[in-house]
Amino acid sequence: MKIFILIISIFLACTVHAAENIPRHALEVSFHIEENRIQGVSHIAIPENREIKIHTHSLTINSITLNGLPLEINDKESVLSINIQDPGILEIEYEGVFKGEQEDDAIENVGVVTRNVISNKGIYMIGGWYPLVAGMSHYHLRATVPEGYTAISEADEIKMIRIPGGKEYSFNFPYPVHEINFVAANYKIVKKTYQGIDIYGYFFPDDISLAETYIEHTKQYLDTYQKLLTPYPYKRFSVVENFLPTGYSMPTFTLLGQEVVKLPFIVKTSLGHEILHQWFGNSVYVDYAQGNWVEGLTTYLSDHLYKEREGKGWKYRKKILTDYESYVSPDKEFPLKDFTGRVDFASKAIGYGKGAIVFHMLKGLVGERVFYEALKELIDERSFQYASWEDIKKIFEKKSEKDLEWLFEQWLDRKGVLSINIKDPRVVFSNGGNTVMFTIIQSGHPYRFRLPVKIHSENGDITELLSIEKQKETFEIPVQGDPIEIIFDEDYDVMRTLSEEEYPPVISRLLGDEKRLIVVPENERETYDSLTTLFQKKGFMLKEEKDLKDEDILSSSLLILGFDGPVVKRLFGRPQETQPGFTFIVKENPLNAQKVLAMAQSDTKEEVDLVSNKIYHYGKYSFLRFSKGKIIEKSIDKSTKGIQIGLYEPVTLIQPQKQQNLKDIMGSIADTPIIYVGERHTNYEDHKIQLDVIKDLHKRGRKFAIGMEMFQKPFQKYLDEYISEVIDEKDFLRNTEYFKRWKYDYNLYREIIEFAKAKNIPIIALNLRSEIIDAVSEGGLDALTDEEREEIPKDMDMTDKDYRERLKKIFKLHKSPEKLNFENFSQSQILWDETMAHSIAEYLKEQPDSQMVVLAGVGHIVYASGIPKRVYRLNKKDYVTLIPDTVSLDETVGTFVLFPAPLSPPPSLKLGVVLTEKDDRVKIEEISPGSVAEKIGLKEGDIIVSMDEWGIGDIADVRIFMIGKKEGETIKIKILRKKFLSREKEHEFTATL
Repeated sequence: MKIFILIISIFLACTVHAAENIPRHALEVSFHIEENRIQGVSHIAIPENREIKIHTHSLTINSITLNGLPLEINDKESVLSINIQDPGILEIEYEGVFKGEQEDDAIENVGVVTRNVISNKGIYMIGGWYPLVAGMSHYHLRATVPEGYTAISEADEIKMIRIPGGKEYSFNFPYPVHEINFVAANYKIVKKTYQGIDIYGYFFPDDISLAETYIEHTKQYLDTYQKLLTPYPYKRFSVVENFLPTGYSMPTFTLLGQEVVKLPFIVKTSLGHEILHQWFGNSVYVDYAQGNWVEGLTTYLSDHLYKEREGKGWKYRKKILTDYESYVSPDKEFPLKDFTGRVDFASKAIGYGKGAIVFHMLKGLVGERVFYEALKELIDERSFQYASWEDIKKIFEKKSEKDLEWLFEQWLDRKGVLSINIKDPRVVFSNGGNTVMFTIIQSGHPYRFRLPVKIHSENGDITELLSIEKQKETFEIPVQGDPIEIIFDEDYDVMRTLSEEEYPPVISRLLGDEKRLIVVPENERETYDSLTTLFQKKGFMLKEEKDLKDEDILSSSLLILGFDGPVVKRLFGRPQETQPGFTFIVKENPLNAQKVLAMAQSDTKEEVDLVSNKIYHYGKYSFLRFSKGKIIEKSIDKSTKGIQIGLYEPVTLIQPQKQQNLKDIMGSIADTPIIYVGERHTNYEDHKIQLDVIKDLHKRGRKFAIGMEMFQKPFQKYLDEYISEVIDEKDFLRNTEYFKRWKYDYNLYREIIEFAKAKNIPIIALNLRSEIIDAVSEGGLDALTDEEREEIPKDMDMTDKDYRERLKKIFKLHKSPEKLNFENFSQSQILWDETMAHSIAEYLKEQPDSQMVVLAGVGHIVYASGIPKRVYRLNKKDYVTLIPDTVSLDETVGTFVLFPAPLSPPPSLKLGVVLTEKDDRVKIEEISPGSVAEKIGLKEGDIIVSMDEWGIGDIADVRIFMIGKKEGETIKIKILRKKFLSREKEHEFTATL
């Protein structure tokens, strides 16, 4: 004790002569491991008359004296206010117990452990372990630890002597700091000296082999930053392994968790980040009251810089933008100036990510040379002092001789990031050459910024840096040669929102969504229990798979457990391929491009338990596969680099001299399992092509069926009965409800059906009941009853984006589309297609030696999106598509595009009446002048009872009766007619058509 009293006396004596008017704090502590207890004495020299505040945290204060005289205190207060009348010395005796109770899972704030620990594993004192004087102080620490423990704290000089039962350490740190930390454990030490700096590795005995690697990399980082910035500010640097999962940098040492130090990439990433903190954060201090600038700068000059030197800086910046968009929801958004430290993914995306891009934009504005000169001056001027964003601004203004107030104001004071839309990009010929024109529109309050633009032309690339500050600005850029493509911000030099094409489906989008569901299978819940529990703790709502509605999928990002459940099949058409181990996949939500859908699949519960806590650390990936807890595969789905806009559309052409006719190609397609022949429903020439294909196949002796969109599955029985001549045509049309469900003129299809009947060719009803289609179009799949759901396919692919865009164009043609719901419309169309696809696949599965000719509207066949690709998904059978000339002639539109000459359809004889239905009766509402009805004396108001004894119950019966009637044929019509004040009376009329 006498030795330490002497040290204190010398240390405190210096206070009287100190130029710095701040306290000097001498600490003496000892640790009692079995009791988890610290015992200490603080000697605090106060250099002037002032009120000081002392934070006692959870410590027990045993006594306080001022210049040897006891002070009365309220030991229930955690902050003590003490008035010092004259310079003097406070002595505080205290103790505390730190068992290191488990904190809440810090999965969103990995590397941060705020609890203190005194245990057999080690000692970890990170804050609140001694009475803390608010503000900066000079510290001297003397600590006694038991035998077997090696200690470290902030120090340029560390001395150790052995004492009975342990070791006594003395730590001298000659610079003022806000607080100090202390760590001790069973370490082995390796030391090397590099350029006058002592480099230490403090590692556990089992990991001591790592020390050499860490020291060698430390040398490289010190060399890098001393060249880039200023000389290293201290005499020593230590890499310290911690028994807790930390990632901290303190003056003169970094503290890395035991599991972290073993990861091979840490020496190439995190180690450099922590070493750079020795300059920014640990010698130039952060003025937290004005905002934490240091994490953004350190991220930019470490993690980002390393990628930049590999030529991948743009990838790192894109990840920053992706993380921001994923994690920073409106309720978590705050200005950069309000960032003090990370507590979750959102705060990290702002403080680290947005902060890094702000420094990147600053460097782009002032130039690289000025950027580093300003940083050097910042270090020279503010070493061992607080520095704020305002200090940084002033230094950069001074070195660059630019007014930077606008830059710092918009990026520090505002929430959010800028968002741009590119409107009306086009190429015009003016002033003797090509000019690319476009308009940039900013959403919200406009930013002032510079936007890199690249135009790719046949003569090479042109790059421009556009200065933008208005909400809407139009630009014209002359180009040599024909422009092909324009790319905005290709290297992600601007802090902005990503376009849909740039924004890959990654895990961070799932984790950061405001509305997240975890969908649990009925039969494997126990397998995924650890994953379910973790994600529920992090805000995911649990949903049983059987209870999931389409509205849930539409409005949420989902994690679905298992690859073969009904939800996966309903959205992606088939189960995902399973692989050994644990697999995690993220895809764009097919029902809402702003959301994602993740799927997890595992062989065993053990595999899930090993990786559940790791998923959160792989936010930038779209695909992960683990085996026995170790990552063996990871990837990110493709997305565009920058905002890419095509300026060149090739003109498609055909050579009429080389044209073929239908007969020329039939030989090449006759063996194809499925032949799709598209139609424009009212174009008779398209139906004649369909009939020609059918006749040719029959002539070749092919066994095939005809699949028809025009008939709905519940009425297959009546198709079969008509083909086999069990019922006649009238009953066939009535029983299939043709005119109620399809409504197009039956004469357009009659020849096809009659040929099939004559040749005994099966006709297969492909379509779903129209009531179901209508219900989905009105209210989505959630509108269906349980009984109706049994009629629809269990697996559907909703992922075709191009098809979705074509549906949007069709949707906009509807009257008042703003009153309708596109998502419902889209689902109804996909359901329509999927039902027909399943009908085809099911028939060919039952009849494996048969072909099928599919007759459907061209919209269901063009680009193979509607039906063909879906059938191929189900049975992998080859197909060809024959498309009438209704769309552009690009190479994917169809196998063959046909150009039939227009044909008039067979005449349909009509009575010349307008009919209405009421109470199972058909009433004449209107009679056309000069019509058959007028000539035979029919009148408005007559009720048609029968036609040639064919009972008329609805309008369809009238249309059915008229099928096949020929000009000059005679028919009898019975009607009911009511005269004034008399009962209805039956009349019969004879008409010649």
